Amino acid sequence: MKKLILLLIPPDNWRPTVVILLGIFFGLTVFVLYISKAHSYLSDNPETCINCHVMNPQFYDWAHSSHRNVATCNDCHVPHDNIFSKYLFKAQDGLRHATIFTLRTEPQVIYIREAGKIAVQANCIRCHERVVGNEYLGSVLPGYHNHLKERRCIECHRETPHSRVNGLSSTPNALVKTKIESRTEREEDE
Repeated sequence: MKKLILLLIPPDNWRPTVVILLGIFFGLTVFVLYISKAHSYLSDNPETCINCHVMNPQFYDWAHSSHRNVATCNDCHVPHDNIFSKYLFKAQDGLRHATIFTLRTEPQVIYIREAGKIAVQANCIRCHERVVGNEYLGSVLPGYHNHLKERRCIECHRETPHSRVNGLSSTPNALVKTKIESRTEREEDE
């Protein structure tokens, strides 16, 4: 172990250069984390989802949905079985999103991936457990059959809380309205 540490320590004449290079590397790392608002991704604030403009139509649809008052983006799109799976999912999905956005390969219309569909389905059931349970709907609707094993909630409720098509052209003025509404709401809260 001591030999490994000695190998990592640069010779005396290289120490100033190594210190300067490490300072530049760490400085750039902190700068990139600050500019990308990396700390915001640890929260459940829905405005984090519009850090990259591509998500504005989804944010705008959610902001005008019935879910706005009861659920954030993470309430639906991130697993909630334990804190480790939640942050692992957020990290994996976030790195994928950051890579796509950085390389400018984002699609015009965004579709949810399979891992996201699984998380959304589990969260629909988690929040609406009483409603989707056989005992409740069976008592309200005679002959009710629970389709949860054969179908996903989103198959029937596909426009909850987002519209069917989520492109910038399908949500006119999403860029302008979202920023204005967010600013207005923050001012009202203060």
